[in-house]
Formats: sequence, structure tokens, C-alpha cells
Amino acid sequence: MNLRRSIAATAVALVMAAPALAQDITVIGVSIPAATHGWTGGLNFHTEQTIARLEATYPELDFVLTTASDPAKQVNDIEDMMATRNIDALVVLPFESEPLTAPVKRVKEAGVWVTVIDRGLSEDGIEDLYVAGDNPGFGRVSGEFFRDMMPDGGKIVVLRGIPTTIDNERVAGFQAAIEGTGIEIQGMEHGNWNRDDAFKVMQDFLSKYPQIDAVWASDDDMAVGVLAAIKEAGRMDEMWVLGGAGMKEMIAKVRDGDAYVKADVTYPPSMAATAIELTALNFVSNAPVSGNFIIGSVLITKDNAARFFYPDSPF
Repeated sequence: MNLRRSIAATAVALVMAAPALAQDITVIGVSIPAATHGWTGGLNFHTEQTIARLEATYPELDFVLTTASDPAKQVNDIEDMMATRNIDALVVLPFESEPLTAPVKRVKEAGVWVTVIDRGLSEDGIEDLYVAGDNPGFGRVSGEFFRDMMPDGGKIVVLRGIPTTIDNERVAGFQAAIEGTGIEIQGMEHGNWNRDDAFKVMQDFLSKYPQIDAVWASDDDMAVGVLAAIKEAGRMDEMWVLGGAGMKEMIAKVRDGDAYVKADVTYPPSMAATAIELTALNFVSNAPVSGNFIIGSVLITKDNAARFFYPDSPF
């Protein structure tokens, strides 16, 4: 009798446990660029931290993370996620906009939730959720700083990032802000948000233009390369440089009153955490999360730099 009771109790326990054992798992694929420069290093850090936290909090979520150093690998990574992991959602920061648009569109057409971070796709309306910094605002804030610093105009050069929609938005915002100021853009080239590429571009600018009053590097990694090129050419006293994104080394320069790095503009790599958390929320709650989530850009000066300096940050 005791044995029968024991078997019956075990059977009941198994039946009651069955729903938990059969609990559906939501698979979220995350595809981001590899840590090829400081900002993407910060992006990878925040992505990994967020995935670990969410997996610990929500056992019904499973994440697949891939990083790519070029668009072709990123496309392959996403196709592999679809074929082998049957993902329910894709969170993607495109390495470049154009090559990723068609592959991500195919993912969406397969019924997968799509969140795009930062570098938008070249076709509107594909994604369910878009999370980014305020790229037009990033350019505008930068341009307004140039306008305030150069009330009588002057000659400048500009380094663009990787060819993407966000780079276009930044440059358009910058150009609109300096329009009619007498500030002349002598040269504008892609530095690909990479300090080595920026070093070479700036070397070329320095050889072409005998007068450069300031440089819009438009990114802190590029600003590092720009400053190195200017120093090597012995022309440090001729110009100042504005980067952007909030690299802690640059924030320290602003805070300490560096003569050549007078300000910075925020563009936090932690936006990856925002995008992944909102995507997860779509599956673990009834909260509406579709649409656009835009994080504003703020001018960092000596007066407020201490608020934006995080010594333990990887970027």
C-alpha cells in the first residue's frame, strides 16, 4: 500500500511538473560588430553583461550572440541563426546598412521580431523596434559647438565614419548647424570610426591644407588617430579636435582642460543594453515596446565632464 501511494504521489508530482518542463523557450539572436574600436568594445561589454543578467532572470529566454568583423560574416551569422537555432527575435547592429538590409528583411518576412540598433537599415519599416542615439542631434550639437567656438568662421576638415545611415544623419546635422557661419569644410573623408584609418586620413589632410583651424573627428577613436597625426606633423598649436561618443580618456582630457580637446558629445555604447532589454520585455510581459527609442546627445564640457567619467568602463 505504501508503495502504491509512493508511485501515485510520484505520478502526480510528474504531472504537475510537466508544464514547467515543457515551458516554451524564446530564442533571441543578437548580432553585433566585433570590438574593432573603442565604442564597439564598449558595445560588446554591455551586450555580454545584459545577456548574462537576462538569462539569469528569465529562464524562458535563451540568447545566441555573434560578433562580426565585416558585413559578409554578419550576414552568414544571421542566416545560421535562422537555420540552426530557429530564433524568435533578432537584435542586430548592422556592420553596414546596405549589405544587411536584404538579409534582415528576410528574417522579418519569416515572422521573426526584429530590433535594429544604431546603424539603421537602408529601407524604412523593416524593424519592429529601433534603438539609437540621436544621430541628427549628435551632428547638430557638434556643429553648434563649432559655431560657438568659431564666431568669425575658419577652415576645418571632417572625418566621417563607416558609410551608414547614421553617418549621413550626423553629417547632415553638422552641416546644417554651421550653415551661414563662415566655417569652411575644406575636406571630408571616411575614417571608418577607426583610429588607424583616421590617422592616415588626417595625414593626407595635413599634407593638402596649410591652414586647418579645427577638426571634427566625429568619434573619439578617430580623434585619437587625428591627434597622433597632428602631433607627428608638429602642428598641435594650429588646431583643436572634437570627437564624440564619450570615451573615458577623452572625457578626462575635457575635464582637465586640455587645450586641444575642449569638449565631447555623448553617444553611449550601452544603448545595446537598452535594445536587448526592450526586446526581452516584448516576450516576458505585455508592455508595448515597438517603435523608436532615441537616446539624446549631450555636449560634455569642463563644467559637466565629471558626470560622464566612468573609470571602470571599457570605453
